[in-house]
Amino acid sequence: MTIKHPRDLPKIDEFLGDECFADAIEMYGYTPTIEAARTVIDETRSALLNQGNVCDDEPAGDDETPLTCGLLQQRVLDRLAHDAKPGIRPVINATGVILHTNLGRAPFSKKIADAVHEITSSYSSLEYNFEQKSRGHRNTHVEKLVCELLDVEAAIVVNNNAAGVLLVLSTLARNREVIVSRGELVEIGGSFRIPEIMEESRAILRGVGTTNRTHLHDYERALTEETAALLRVHTSNFRLIGFTKSVSTKELADLAHRHDLPLIYDLGSGCLSADLAALLPGEPTVASSIEDGADVICFSGDKLLGGPQAGIIVGKERYISAMRTHPLLRTFRCDKMTLIALEQTLRLYFDDELARRHIPILSMALVEPEELKRRTELFTDRLNACGIQATVEPSSMVMGGGTAPELYLDSWACVIDPALHEGVPSPSVIDSNLRASSRPVICRLIHDRLFFDLRTVRSDEEDLLLENLLQSMNIECPS
Repeated sequence: MTIKHPRDLPKIDEFLGDECFADAIEMYGYTPTIEAARTVIDETRSALLNQGNVCDDEPAGDDETPLTCGLLQQRVLDRLAHDAKPGIRPVINATGVILHTNLGRAPFSKKIADAVHEITSSYSSLEYNFEQKSRGHRNTHVEKLVCELLDVEAAIVVNNNAAGVLLVLSTLARNREVIVSRGELVEIGGSFRIPEIMEESRAILRGVGTTNRTHLHDYERALTEETAALLRVHTSNFRLIGFTKSVSTKELADLAHRHDLPLIYDLGSGCLSADLAALLPGEPTVASSIEDGADVICFSGDKLLGGPQAGIIVGKERYISAMRTHPLLRTFRCDKMTLIALEQTLRLYFDDELARRHIPILSMALVEPEELKRRTELFTDRLNACGIQATVEPSSMVMGGGTAPELYLDSWACVIDPALHEGVPSPSVIDSNLRASSRPVICRLIHDRLFFDLRTVRSDEEDLLLENLLQSMNIECPS
């Protein structure tokens, strides 16, 4: 029956009684389904009363597509499917930015994701000691691995690096002075500023030197009986060049130790891979920072380490042990999924080949340029065979995630110029269509050309990327 007047609209109970909604109720639940049905019927009623067969942005029906119960049912199903889309969903990252902060930074490999799924889908030994048949500590498993891997006395894991810095300062320097170079009073994004973190910890900031030049004697002159620690902050998201001067970690550690003080190092990115460090000149590793004498080091889990978001604190037992009893540690503790993923990631670092194979950011960053070029050429050939004119061009990539900001590494990109095609949408519309796909694609749009860097695209995502491109450009691939 064609619906022409509000009185023709079905009653909710009768409407939902149709067998087409049985699967919807099973999938989405009765309450969401009835709410969607009420919304669609109410919108249609308003359209019929006020707009004459126009329902918001949907036609209420016309001579070719009359408004029927079947059409209303489909609108309800479409609304349910739309509303059920998760806010956080998989994305194809074709930007070439490996640690893309907006796209979740370090992705997990299937090996790590499977381990997280296997353990979290059952009960686990998160806080259970098998030998003593008693309660254990949730951080024991990961902290033991960190100590073995880095050859340090002690470690603590918290939920992010900012929390780690706050915990360290609150424990070791509350109501006492911490000396730090003015050139290292950084903001790393998200309004995380070192001075504000220090204020929150109740540590007293004692800035020395200037923005561009700080000498060892600046630290020496600032030492007093109220000094609790020296603090070094790695300026990971910017670089000062030109007339600059800074003090090395080793020099600061020697000075701190002569006065029986700890050197705290907020390392930020936390690189563990020597191969990756060789690719990022000027980026200190955790191992080198320990070797240089830093007593307490804080770094992130989801940046150059390639694991989940976490803050890892390593160093001397006498300093770390004091943090274990601080009330903030409970506030900053990690959940089981983070700890499982971090443990699985850390285990891989005991073998360089395993780490490179199963930690995606290492695989992406360390891929041989010729291999990346070959893969890009093969994908470009597939596009050309489907009627999409594409070329392979030299490109460049950055690590992202606030690391190595001045470093651009050579890469290759598959480039599409929509102007070379007839009857396709504009570049911005294609870009928008890609982002609106069921598996959104994020690429770079530069001077009306679309750049796809396969460095950050998994090989098993290529078919879906091709399919999304064809749909977004309204091109049908010849069989």
